[in-house]
Amino acid sequence: MYIQSAVVIFMIVLAAASRLIPHTYNLTPVGAIALFGGAYLGRNWKAFLIPIMAIYLSDFILNNLIYAQPGDAFAYAYDGWYWVYGSYALIVLLGAFLLKKVSVLKVVAGSLGASAIFFLVSNFGCWPGTVPPVYTPDMNGLMQCYIAGLPFLKGTLVGDMVFSVALFGTYALIHSKVLHLNSTKEAASLS
Repeated sequence: MYIQSAVVIFMIVLAAASRLIPHTYNLTPVGAIALFGGAYLGRNWKAFLIPIMAIYLSDFILNNLIYAQPGDAFAYAYDGWYWVYGSYALIVLLGAFLLKKVSVLKVVAGSLGASAIFFLVSNFGCWPGTVPPVYTPDMNGLMQCYIAGLPFLKGTLVGDMVFSVALFGTYALIHSKVLHLNSTKEAASLS
């Protein structure tokens, strides 16, 4: 069991590190990381802490080393971070409950669900959260906010799908070829 958790954590950290490679808007592994962590780290604190900390550390590096301009203040977080990280926590829950038993169809559904959760929650947070206000504080303003977010949705959908397939597919391959053999050998040595 320890080896399986170590493999999952390593894959999450590796996926988070891939955010440091230049990419188009929102074509990142963050939704897939949260979904994968929820599916394989159980329904406990590790399922939330490990994926969200991996994403936070990559955000921290991106905001302070990669995208920072000379004279920028050191940033531990950014405006509206709680909406974004709240969406990640919801995606972990989606992974924990939808993917109790992993299948291709459930991974695809989970990936689409992760994209929808991120889009709906993060844009909802942008609606009242801009200073000065960009959107009116009514349903029209909320719809304008969601419409403004549509160009970023494509990258989110593609990123979540590609990285979900990569994470879940790679883990299934590792599990069937390596981890399964190790557990079979351990069981044989105990007999």
